[in-house]
Amino acid sequence: MPEQIGYYFEDLAEGMTASYAKTVTDADIVLFAGVSGDTNPVHLNDEFARETMFKGRIAHGMLSASLISTVFGTKMPGPGCIYMSQTLRFKAPVRPGDTVTARVTVVELKPEKKQARFDCVCLVNGKAVLDGEAIILVPSRPAA
Repeated sequence: MPEQIGYYFEDLAEGMTASYAKTVTDADIVLFAGVSGDTNPVHLNDEFARETMFKGRIAHGMLSASLISTVFGTKMPGPGCIYMSQTLRFKAPVRPGDTVTARVTVVELKPEKKQARFDCVCLVNGKAVLDGEAIILVPSRPAA
């Protein structure tokens, strides 16, 4: 049996944090457009994007948001957790070449449901580009 990576519900405490950082590349944006089907030219076409309020191409907001899922699935709580809900507020654009840091913080534990509520934020150069909240179903420690 592989070694457990991450946390069981019983290991979590309010205030715990975990993060993941990634530099968003042109290839990431093109691949995300392909996977998601979102081919909005503000993400893919320099000429079009220069004429928008952003004055250049921006990454898909959900690409940055997906980094929150990376934290949940690989760091905290980790493998076996299940998303129940997620809210998001998009605050600023992410551009190709920006490094996005997704950070989650445990803010509430619901033992009767084995659910944890997390504050979520994505930052570029210390500035929030999106924030929100998630509810995650977290596996319990197996009985000995």
